[in-house]
Amino acid sequence: MSNGCFVMKCGGSTLAALPDAFFLDLKKLQDAGTIPVIVHGGGPAISDTLGKLGIETEFVNGLRKTNEAVLDVVEMVLSGQINKEIVRKIQKCGAKAIGLSGVDGGLIAAKPVANAHEVGLVGDVTHVRAEIVHGIVQMGYMPVIAPVGLGDSAQRYNINADTAAGAVASHLGVERMIVVTDVPGIMDGEKRVLPVVTVADIERMIADGTIYGGMIPKVRAAIQCIQGEVREVVIVDGSEPEVLSRVLGGERIGTRIQR
Repeated sequence: MSNGCFVMKCGGSTLAALPDAFFLDLKKLQDAGTIPVIVHGGGPAISDTLGKLGIETEFVNGLRKTNEAVLDVVEMVLSGQINKEIVRKIQKCGAKAIGLSGVDGGLIAAKPVANAHEVGLVGDVTHVRAEIVHGIVQMGYMPVIAPVGLGDSAQRYNINADTAAGAVASHLGVERMIVVTDVPGIMDGEKRVLPVVTVADIERMIADGTIYGGMIPKVRAAIQCIQGEVREVVIVDGSEPEVLSRVLGGERIGTRIQR
């Protein structure tokens, strides 16, 4: 892994539900000099807050239609509430973390997605300032990154957390990324976890109905992480004991999605 760090992607609601043991595992890795770089989402909490504020929200092909009013809430929930909740949980277990968003220091540069006319202020990552992440890691802290990016004229963009995580991993030169979810991996028709699948296998399994329902966005999200330098993504269940240490130690756990 690059400079003793690895990249982990996790949904905000998944992270909030994880047991203290998961965060103690993060501390153990940090103490051993393998520092996690965490990129988190927060879709359900954003939808919940938008609902409370009476702001309409809709999705187009899995991307939240985003205008300035929605973006205010996205930034408030992602960079504020969820980011700080994760930092607090990590620090409660005795580990060290610094929370930031892609806006801070110009960490994540973005441009409008190709279908911006349909989805509004949703961004694709054009650059990640890896030196900021390396600086935080060298100080011995875990970076916890909220996926809001900055474009021309300091325009903010809502960035899909999986896209952001893949870009961060790629710019850090990391070949493997860990996606922490609430499922043990990708299952076949008999509900057995598949140890290794390719991107082509996944597309076939979605087409024939083996992968269905809520698992489709999860695997599509994992595929989005395979970009640039990233060659494989491991999907694991965060409630498994010492799951990160086991993956990094080479244990075959969860599902590895390979290019």
